[in-house]
Amino acid sequence: MSAEILVVRRGTVPYEEARETQRQLAEERQRGAIPDVLLLLEHPPVYTRGRRSTAAELPMGVEWYERQGIEVRDTDRGGRVTYHGPGQLVAYPIVSLRPYGDDVHEYVRRLERVMIGALAEHGVAAGLSEGETGVWVGARKIGSIGVHVSRGVTTHGLAVNVNNDLQPFEWIVPCGIEGCQVTSLARELGAEQDLEAFASTLATRFGEVYDRTVVETDPDTVPGATRDAFWPYMSRNASRVTEEARLGDPR
Repeated sequence: MSAEILVVRRGTVPYEEARETQRQLAEERQRGAIPDVLLLLEHPPVYTRGRRSTAAELPMGVEWYERQGIEVRDTDRGGRVTYHGPGQLVAYPIVSLRPYGDDVHEYVRRLERVMIGALAEHGVAAGLSEGETGVWVGARKIGSIGVHVSRGVTTHGLAVNVNNDLQPFEWIVPCGIEGCQVTSLARELGAEQDLEAFASTLATRFGEVYDRTVVETDPDTVPGATRDAFWPYMSRNASRVTEEARLGDPR
């Protein structure tokens, strides 16, 4: 039987709160105290700037975007600027890369496969664009990736446009790509889609692609994303978790 990944649906979460959740979970994963975790959520409107972002990618200036009701946040993930907002599915895997040879490139390629498979199941044929990261429908980008790895454990992850407003992408240089067109599942299919159903599909695909057994976990058991919040899970698996911690590095 493959190792577990806890799938936690958090609803709509402010960006900085989600970053803190990831930080705490990553520390627990690095210690081997918890298994892999996949956070599924949405964000209020926010532009996030990756480590390679430049001022030119937000041509209107930060204050202008904030007047539109969109936060601007710097982050430690790779990549450039992107937009998150209601109706977009964001997935943050807190995953040990050890089973994947600590190969970040392979990890990212698998994230692309997860998105492509989930979109195909919902009726949209997506693929890759040579020289670019993420997932595309023709010349239109539908899924983005930005990751951070510390001590062999990942944070940040992927975002798929499902029902979200695409206008905010037109006010920036998405992913640092001039003239980049953006699309969504709803736009491609001509009708609003069931985001929760798509999230379920994506979680299943993640388990398949990364060889993990998906375990849906009640978000009420991880309200503060701390070790104590995971106690209901850990107490049911105390002997296994203790043994993994004793052996050292997360598998």
